[in-house]
Amino acid sequence: MSFKAYIDNITKITGKTPDQIREDAQIQGVITEDMKATVFTEWLKKEYQLGHGHSMAMWKYFIEHKWIISEHSKM
Repeated sequence: MSFKAYIDNITKITGKTPDQIREDAQIQGVITEDMKATVFTEWLKKEYQLGHGHSMAMWKYFIEHKWIISEHSKM
């Protein structure tokens, strides 16, 4: 599955765009400075019932858009 297909599928599964998921994460205080992927992916699993692959695709999407700044995104 391509990266775009993961993102499109996440929107289909959750009924929310990545921007809307970001808003939810901000409202719920999920995004923190130097957060870890595990915290984020566990939240996606609990909040949206996303599996590991889809959650990691969202992690990458958030990193690429600089919505999350982590130790690994600074490289």
